[in-house]
Amino acid sequence: MQHLDLQVIDQALTWSREGETVWLCTVLATFGSSPRAPGAWMAVIRDGSHLGSLSGGCVEDDFIKRLAEGQFENPAVVIRYGDTDNTQARHITLPCGGILEVLVERLPATPEIREHLGTLKATLEGQRPLMRHVDIHTGSRYFTDDATLGPRVIWPSEEGAPDRVSMRLTPARRLIIAGISAVSSACASFAATLGFEVIVCDPDETACQAFDVPGVTVKTQLPSLYLAANGCHDATAIVALSHDPRIDDLAMMEAVRTPAFYIGVMGSRRTSAERMKRLIRSGGLTEEQVERLHMPIGLALGSKTPAEIALSIMADIVRVQHGKTLHEL
Repeated sequence: MQHLDLQVIDQALTWSREGETVWLCTVLATFGSSPRAPGAWMAVIRDGSHLGSLSGGCVEDDFIKRLAEGQFENPAVVIRYGDTDNTQARHITLPCGGILEVLVERLPATPEIREHLGTLKATLEGQRPLMRHVDIHTGSRYFTDDATLGPRVIWPSEEGAPDRVSMRLTPARRLIIAGISAVSSACASFAATLGFEVIVCDPDETACQAFDVPGVTVKTQLPSLYLAANGCHDATAIVALSHDPRIDDLAMMEAVRTPAFYIGVMGSRRTSAERMKRLIRSGGLTEEQVERLHMPIGLALGSKTPAEIALSIMADIVRVQHGKTLHEL
């Protein structure tokens, strides 16, 4: 299962290659409660086929209905949903009581558009981070390199241009799980639900064949060899959950050589202390590299069952991803 953003852009590119005009909808801003955050995408074609979402369904239904009526022929337009003072969509009241501002881009099936969508896809798959700029007045769009942190959507632009939207593009979130165990299955399921691309690696062919979590990619391979051959991008979390040091330790030795934003390994405090000494003594890791490892892994929730442990792991990954310290929880 690909991250939803990647699925949306991949489908938009497929439709464009098939000669379809695509309407790409982006949540620009939310006011009050909202089911989707700024930057969320939905791609739609004229017959109503769509992928992605903007709300709980009411906005999507209204947009598809209006598209069928021949609206949204301009290159770009901003619609405001949930605002009773707005004549365009005053009849739509969001269940959460919030307000959505949505950028709608009409993307005809041209080589230029396919190249643009291809760049979007490549960025989500792990190539260099970019900033995407769209002129609302003309519909023109272009990319610039971006290595900064900040909100996903900037509007008006940082230069104060009211007709330009800027959107940060980063790789789709990925979770690499080293080793198959009961915790691995629950963790993979949670991660897939959260929208992560999930890859599970284990050298045991029988265990891989029996691993059955929908949408998860399974590799019959030592996790350390997978990481050495493929690496990862900086939107990746790597967790070792096998309880077998021959798998977990080797995975950690490769993981610290990557830009992964989260690296963790399962085990008790005693096991973790022993592993730390072993990784430095036998694995050749520096103290700085070992300090990158979250061990024991996960939040201290008092977890006992595999599902509870998996919950604590994914909660900690989300915490780190959003830049929250433990004392802020």
